[in-house]
Amino acid sequence: MVLFYSEISLSLVSGKTGRCNYTKQADIINYFVNSYDLYESLFLGLKDESVFYKSPDRLRLPLVFYFGHTAAVFANKLVLAGLIKERVNLEFETMFETGVDEMSWDDTENYRMGGSYKWPSIKEVVEYRRKMRELILQVMTDMPLVLPITMESPWWAVMMGIEHERVHLETSSVLIRQLPISLVSFPAGWKYGPLQADHPVKVNKMVTVPETDVTVGKPEDFPSYGWDNEYGQATYTLPSFEASQYLVTNREFLEFVNCCGYQSRDLWSSEGWEWVQYRQARHPTFWICDQGCKSGCGADLAKETHCPPRPALVNGSTNGDSPDCKRAKTGEYKYVEVVELDPVGINYAPQLTKHFKLRKGKHNHVLTVSTQQSKTRGGCIFRLLFDVVDLPLDWPVEVNYHEAKAFCAWKGQGYRLPTEAEHNAIRENQLPPSKGVVCDVIFHKDMQANLNLQFGSSTPVNMFAASATGHYDTMGNVSEWVEDQYNGLPGFNTHYLYDDFSSPCFDGKHNVIMGGSWISTGDYGSRFARIAFRRHFFQHCGFRLAKSTEPESKIPARTVATEVFVLGAGVETPSDTSDISKHVMIKEPSTNTAYICDTLDTLKGILELEFGFRDSFAAAVAQLCCNYCQSQGVSTQSAVHIGAGTGRAAFELSKTFSEVLGLEPFARLIDTAIGLQNGRSVALKDGSPVTLASDYNLDRITFKQFTWIANEVESHDLVLLTNLDRVANAKAWLIRLWEITNPEGLVVIASKDKAWGKEALEGFLDNRLKCVGENQMSFENPSGQEYATVTFWKHNE
Repeated sequence: MVLFYSEISLSLVSGKTGRCNYTKQADIINYFVNSYDLYESLFLGLKDESVFYKSPDRLRLPLVFYFGHTAAVFANKLVLAGLIKERVNLEFETMFETGVDEMSWDDTENYRMGGSYKWPSIKEVVEYRRKMRELILQVMTDMPLVLPITMESPWWAVMMGIEHERVHLETSSVLIRQLPISLVSFPAGWKYGPLQADHPVKVNKMVTVPETDVTVGKPEDFPSYGWDNEYGQATYTLPSFEASQYLVTNREFLEFVNCCGYQSRDLWSSEGWEWVQYRQARHPTFWICDQGCKSGCGADLAKETHCPPRPALVNGSTNGDSPDCKRAKTGEYKYVEVVELDPVGINYAPQLTKHFKLRKGKHNHVLTVSTQQSKTRGGCIFRLLFDVVDLPLDWPVEVNYHEAKAFCAWKGQGYRLPTEAEHNAIRENQLPPSKGVVCDVIFHKDMQANLNLQFGSSTPVNMFAASATGHYDTMGNVSEWVEDQYNGLPGFNTHYLYDDFSSPCFDGKHNVIMGGSWISTGDYGSRFARIAFRRHFFQHCGFRLAKSTEPESKIPARTVATEVFVLGAGVETPSDTSDISKHVMIKEPSTNTAYICDTLDTLKGILELEFGFRDSFAAAVAQLCCNYCQSQGVSTQSAVHIGAGTGRAAFELSKTFSEVLGLEPFARLIDTAIGLQNGRSVALKDGSPVTLASDYNLDRITFKQFTWIANEVESHDLVLLTNLDRVANAKAWLIRLWEITNPEGLVVIASKDKAWGKEALEGFLDNRLKCVGENQMSFENPSGQEYATVTFWKHNE
């Protein structure tokens, strides 16, 4: 048991989901306490405190990050909402603010994954979480509750923090499940689902769904919290299609594995086959064979395997040549994996015995692993969150998108995954959203689905009743991959408190998963949840088969057609993820404004506007800032330019300021700024080269791509903001300006279109800053001389 056990409250039961109407203050407080306790309790399954510093996935951070992350994000959202004035621990709220989202499975490990990065002690993180708990409870107690809670309500920030905690309950459970079994222990009170069905599922027939209309999207006035991607609306007329009545089971997928599915190139997309070759995958990641498969863990766990030769280790030492092993080979004894819980965790070692069981005696928790059964199951056993058991054949298989698509191809011509709209269609017994929360399964008292931690694992796919269309587990058990790439629905808007929650993933490299899993709670288990991961990611996620009844019909799966430039990589050729039947899908532009606008034409235009004129807008506003700071006695130690474009203003500021940080959300623009700084040859439209002035101090400048103002931006003497005309949510960029400005510093906001003058800005700056001046600034552009509105702001006394 980990040492922080006595510091936290145990809870392995998910409470009632919070509502945004007809809710008492005490109900929301209880929902928060349950969410906070539930998340902390998950980490009680770690063997000891050293495991917090392990990386279960080579492209994810150590677990200590995720333990501190949810509290830090809660703090950051409350600050943005103006609900707390003083931070609890800015160092932690910076360190734990941002995770990693690798671009590919073969990316290099993040610098925070290795042993050289100094993480705080678990005691310090537990203490931080305790202080945050007390502060959040105080905020919730003191703040008047005005119903309904809307997106503009300060209580929305509280609900956001709670639901974010529940998001990471699920994603952190996946990471813990990826740890070596020797690093986890079974927590008292955890309850797995039945390993076998009352009636084995040996046939998974295709069930026809007639042509129907489906509307996807959550109404803005629906009385529960929702993430930005859930809102908006799309209506489809679906042609008739077929979908498998059950999720694809481990029994079905075992056939694919036994038929050399992982070795058959013709079954995989180009992207999928590259992943197979890199991971050397032989079977789903939570299956355990004896072939020494790569674990995918990071840092000092990188050489670990979840699939050791059996029997290979006894108490950590190789014993294949021991006398007992030799006797076993003659058949006198048989091998079985035995796991025993002791005060410091799990000892995992093959033992010689005439019995076949996996025992955790101290909790009277006994699971069986039969060597004979494992032979009939492809030689594989199965990893639960805290245990290893026989492969449960009637449970849904858990795979990534590539594996699901390869199985579809193996099944034959025309098989595919359902679309997002089709997945909504097979939940036919849902009430309309106009009926309120009663239409959403996550609010049901008698929940007929494996959701909300009723069990601590999957369950047989036929355990719960079918929907009206005859399909099982349309909500819960495991989430389901669908064909659609992640994108905003028509009418999508970001929320100013979490501007980049969804939109960075509208890049064509993320696919939607639907329906929720056994550990999906709160909004994550809602009928409206739209979640996405990169196609090679693992979650508690499976799939079902689908097939169009008209082979030539266009399926209503939305794909992202926008070309996305990636900093450091350029434009990557869209990966071939289509299956052999080449279904025709709907191609739409990304709803991420930055991706749409970050084009070669935009780059050429902004480069021309910045460097094509001596007194361009960027040059003029930089000079104005320098003159103002010098005349008003503002320190010229550090400056940050938000909306740095191709870098002209940052270069100009470097003549006066000792440190200059240039921030820009558009990847092509910041890539060009970095290139110019490093001596890359860049030409204007007429072919003439961009020449940097000799008095620029290039070593004083740092350029970074940011999609929001993160805590690591820190405080500066000058904060210059110029890009409000090309961001999706201006408020998201304005509300943190006060916090990144030194007490005696200056904020300058310049607007070429004159839309952002004093009057327009005052409502966004939350009375933290006061306007100390407003000017009209002249500058040159292709049409001649023009004027921009520039306002100057300082902290209120």
